[in-house]
Amino acid sequence: MWTIKLALLVAFIAPTSAECTKATLRAITADLLTAQIAGTSSFSSLGATVAYTENRKNVDIKAGILSQPLKVDHNRSQHDVIQCAAFSEFIVTSSTKPYVIATQLRVDNTTNKISQIDSIITTKGDWLFNATGTYYWASREKWDAIPVEKQDKREVIKAAGDAYCDIFNDKTVKVPWGQPCARLEGGSYTGKGAATDKCDVGIPSGVKLTNRQYVIDEEYGTVDIIMDFGGTGGLPDSHEFRLEGGKLRDQCTA
Repeated sequence: MWTIKLALLVAFIAPTSAECTKATLRAITADLLTAQIAGTSSFSSLGATVAYTENRKNVDIKAGILSQPLKVDHNRSQHDVIQCAAFSEFIVTSSTKPYVIATQLRVDNTTNKISQIDSIITTKGDWLFNATGTYYWASREKWDAIPVEKQDKREVIKAAGDAYCDIFNDKTVKVPWGQPCARLEGGSYTGKGAATDKCDVGIPSGVKLTNRQYVIDEEYGTVDIIMDFGGTGGLPDSHEFRLEGGKLRDQCTA
């Protein structure tokens, strides 16, 4: 009798998890966009406690980029149900305060509220920075949803992104290069719209890309990786990749 009562009590008080869905994550990234446009660091999708970083450093969210109202000229988001995470890219072409912002969100699936925000923010003076060039090329890329029967598994998508990152320090790594393929780095674009466009050009040697953090969206064949470029303590970096048929087709860097 006591055993039955104990079991019932445990079942009654045990915390339940909210379902993490694409719809939930899409609503959260839409909320983030609205907050960035308004310039508010307080919005409905935030949890009671949020770990917040900018360019790999802890920052007070109230003093961060979200406190600045920005006219976002281009945005794109990806959603990772397995990790209950999301990625958003915002491009701001303002002549006075231009930005390219790559943000990963972690969501607590017991509350469906954001528990962690990590942003890589680039602006004037940063490597290859050119917001208008980034906007021009990013807005012309076709990153449509991939039919279910043609979607790559998340392990394949992650492995392709890792292979690209690994080849910077190990030229024996086999990267699943696709063709055509284009790289967007700052405002610099390797593609010309030709079937012969390639991404396996201009890759340095002896550079470690470490402390990787992922958001994977099988529906769009994408993985965003936030990392330290040049090893721990190196440059804060975000690389986003799109895979089609097991091959890399697009890569964007912030």
